[in-house]
Amino acid sequence: MKSKTSLPVSYRLAVTSRVLAAVIGGYLMASLAAICLALWLPTSRADAVVTGMMSSFVFYLLAVLWCFACRTAWRAWAGVMVPSALLATLAGIGFWMART
Repeated sequence: MKSKTSLPVSYRLAVTSRVLAAVIGGYLMASLAAICLALWLPTSRADAVVTGMMSSFVFYLLAVLWCFACRTAWRAWAGVMVPSALLATLAGIGFWMART
Protein backbone atom coordinates (compact mmCIF):
# COMPACT_ATOMS: atom_id res chain seq x y z
CA MET A 1 0.00 0.00 0.00
CA LYS A 2 1.41 3.37 -1.01
CA SER A 3 1.42 6.18 1.49
CA LYS A 4 0.01 9.41 0.17
CA THR A 5 1.92 12.52 1.06
CA SER A 6 -0.25 15.50 1.76
CA LEU A 7 0.56 18.99 0.69
CA PRO A 8 2.37 21.16 3.20
CA VAL A 9 0.35 23.62 5.24
CA SER A 10 2.36 26.56 3.88
CA TYR A 11 1.32 25.65 0.33
CA ARG A 12 -2.32 25.36 1.32
CA LEU A 13 -2.22 28.73 3.06
CA ALA A 14 -0.57 30.34 0.03
CA VAL A 15 -3.29 29.02 -2.27
CA THR A 16 -6.00 30.11 0.18
CA SER A 17 -4.45 33.57 0.32
CA ARG A 18 -4.42 33.80 -3.47
CA VAL A 19 -8.05 32.73 -3.66
CA LEU A 20 -9.01 35.40 -1.11
CA ALA A 21 -6.96 37.99 -2.98
CA ALA A 22 -8.68 37.04 -6.23
CA VAL A 23 -12.21 36.98 -4.82
CA ILE A 24 -12.15 39.85 -2.32
CA GLY A 25 -9.44 42.01 -3.86
CA GLY A 26 -10.76 41.43 -7.38
CA TYR A 27 -14.26 42.45 -6.34
CA LEU A 28 -12.89 45.57 -4.65
CA MET A 29 -10.85 46.54 -7.67
CA ALA A 30 -13.69 45.86 -10.12
CA SER A 31 -16.21 47.88 -8.14
CA LEU A 32 -13.80 50.81 -7.73
CA ALA A 33 -13.04 50.71 -11.46
CA ALA A 34 -16.77 50.84 -12.22
CA ILE A 35 -17.19 53.80 -9.88
CA CYS A 36 -14.25 55.66 -11.42
CA LEU A 37 -15.47 55.08 -14.95
CA ALA A 38 -18.99 56.20 -14.00
CA LEU A 39 -17.58 59.39 -12.49
CA TRP A 40 -14.91 60.25 -15.03
CA LEU A 41 -16.26 59.27 -18.46
CA PRO A 42 -17.35 62.34 -20.44
CA THR A 43 -20.66 60.84 -21.57
CA SER A 44 -24.19 60.94 -20.22
CA ARG A 45 -24.58 59.57 -16.69
CA ALA A 46 -26.47 56.47 -17.86
CA ASP A 47 -23.90 55.62 -20.54
CA ALA A 48 -21.03 56.12 -18.10
CA VAL A 49 -22.64 53.83 -15.50
CA VAL A 50 -23.36 51.08 -18.04
CA THR A 51 -19.83 51.32 -19.45
CA GLY A 52 -18.34 51.20 -15.96
CA MET A 53 -20.42 48.18 -14.96
CA MET A 54 -19.62 46.28 -18.14
CA SER A 55 -15.93 47.10 -17.84
CA SER A 56 -15.85 45.88 -14.24
CA PHE A 57 -16.04 42.28 -15.50
CA VAL A 58 -12.77 42.80 -17.38
CA PHE A 59 -11.11 44.30 -14.30
CA TYR A 60 -12.29 41.36 -12.19
CA LEU A 61 -10.95 38.87 -14.73
CA LEU A 62 -7.58 40.64 -14.84
CA ALA A 63 -7.37 40.64 -11.04
CA VAL A 64 -8.06 36.90 -10.85
CA LEU A 65 -5.53 36.15 -13.57
CA TRP A 66 -2.97 38.35 -11.82
CA CYS A 67 -3.45 36.61 -8.47
CA PHE A 68 -2.70 33.19 -9.89
CA ALA A 69 0.10 34.30 -12.22
CA CYS A 70 2.24 35.82 -9.46
CA ARG A 71 5.07 33.95 -7.81
CA THR A 72 4.02 34.79 -4.26
CA ALA A 73 0.79 35.51 -2.45
CA TRP A 74 2.26 38.81 -1.20
CA ARG A 75 2.75 39.98 -4.77
CA ALA A 76 -0.81 38.90 -5.61
CA TRP A 77 -2.21 40.99 -2.74
CA ALA A 78 0.00 43.95 -3.66
CA GLY A 79 -1.01 43.71 -7.31
CA VAL A 80 -4.65 44.00 -6.34
CA MET A 81 -4.44 46.48 -3.46
CA VAL A 82 -2.16 49.09 -5.08
CA PRO A 83 -4.46 49.63 -8.08
CA SER A 84 -7.45 49.58 -5.70
CA ALA A 85 -5.88 52.36 -3.66
CA LEU A 86 -5.26 54.40 -6.81
CA LEU A 87 -8.82 53.83 -8.00
CA ALA A 88 -10.17 54.77 -4.54
CA THR A 89 -8.17 58.01 -4.71
CA LEU A 90 -9.58 58.79 -8.16
CA ALA A 91 -13.10 57.99 -6.94
CA GLY A 92 -12.65 60.28 -3.94
CA ILE A 93 -11.43 63.10 -6.15
CA GLY A 94 -14.39 62.51 -8.49
CA PHE A 95 -16.89 62.65 -5.63
CA TRP A 96 -15.24 65.77 -4.24
CA MET A 97 -15.34 67.49 -7.65
CA ALA A 98 -18.99 66.53 -8.13
CA ARG A 99 -19.95 68.16 -4.82
CA THR A 100 -18.29 71.49 -5.61
